[in-house]
Amino acid sequence: MAIPSELITATCSHCERDIPTSNIDLHYAHCSRNLQKCAICGDMIPKKHADEHYNEIHAPVDCSLCSERIERDLLSLHEGERCLKRIITCEYCEFPLPAVDLINHQEVCGNRTEYCDLCRKYVRLRERVNHDIQFHSSTTDTAEPPRNIPPPGREGANRRPVGASPRKSFLLTIAITGIAVMLGFFFLQKREDKQ
Repeated sequence: MAIPSELITATCSHCERDIPTSNIDLHYAHCSRNLQKCAICGDMIPKKHADEHYNEIHAPVDCSLCSERIERDLLSLHEGERCLKRIITCEYCEFPLPAVDLINHQEVCGNRTEYCDLCRKYVRLRERVNHDIQFHSSTTDTAEPPRNIPPPGREGANRRPVGASPRKSFLLTIAITGIAVMLGFFFLQKREDKQ
């Protein structure tokens, strides 16, 4: 049984596609005249659109955060994991800041202390997880913290309650500051009116 001629193919030496042998000469003439292989991705593209293809697909772009020129296909990786100006949240206070500042911030922030209700000691934030594992791992599921027992020696200290949201504390600080500014302005205005 003979194979029909339209099912017999030959590989085009220019685009490396399988073409029916009956069309190979016509295809090669058109292909070599109008198409070229992209040196970067290997796709066959029209010669007249080669510059447009490079600019849209392969040309380096500037990072919108740090303005560094990045290969287009590496841009999402750069913006998500490598850019020094990408915003990262501090693991201790949940404050968002640029990645370049994170190490210095966390060095200071991690040295702050919080009161441990279970052992009644102040523990550095950076050591809190290890502290809980080392001293309270068997009791964290069963024991409840003592109630209404003030921390020793720091009764008057203004400390953030355990579990309090830094965002709420921040907004409260802004609100109090705003009220203080308004009151100061009000009293200053009254004083100037009297004089």
